[in-house]
Amino acid sequence: MHTVLTPSVLEAERHYYGRTYPTFDTEPKSDAFTGGEIDFIQSRDSFYMATITENGWPYLQHRGGARGFLRVTGPNELMFADHGGNRQMISVGSLAVNDRVNLFLMDYPARERLKILGHAKVLDAREHPDLVEKTKPPGGHAAKVERIFVINVLSYDWNCPKFITPRFTVEEVTEAVAPLKARIAELEAQLKRQSS
Repeated sequence: MHTVLTPSVLEAERHYYGRTYPTFDTEPKSDAFTGGEIDFIQSRDSFYMATITENGWPYLQHRGGARGFLRVTGPNELMFADHGGNRQMISVGSLAVNDRVNLFLMDYPARERLKILGHAKVLDAREHPDLVEKTKPPGGHAAKVERIFVINVLSYDWNCPKFITPRFTVEEVTEAVAPLKARIAELEAQLKRQSS
């Protein structure tokens, strides 16, 4: 993630910690995903996406869907299908002017996070039926695909687990308590048999 280690960031690091992260003089080459990143990305059911508006403001948006709706489609490429939402089109409009994007992926139970920097383009689904098929979310979606986001990844970075509060989805809680419910039902049945 040395892409974001600008001179002012390095100065802040020196000021507060007396040291800086190593930087590179040349433009960084794209980081290819390893199996660990691919598994992590394709098991997410949501992520946060930041863009920069035409008038220079950062804009952060939550994206959610079925697990695996964010697809790894190449060593340095991600895609996801975009469905009709609130129709504000802030991310789409922003990316038409400045293609820089940042994704922030969280695994709250495992206290893991992955940050991804890249360049994104938005394609009209009507003009790319092949990509609609490629990016349809697992299990389908009630709304039709309107756009396809294609992200060429420049770099990524795993962040430390510090201060990540574990949170669990309804699905994860249901799965975790299922054996307990089964055991309770078994014990209740035993009690009922013993009292009759």
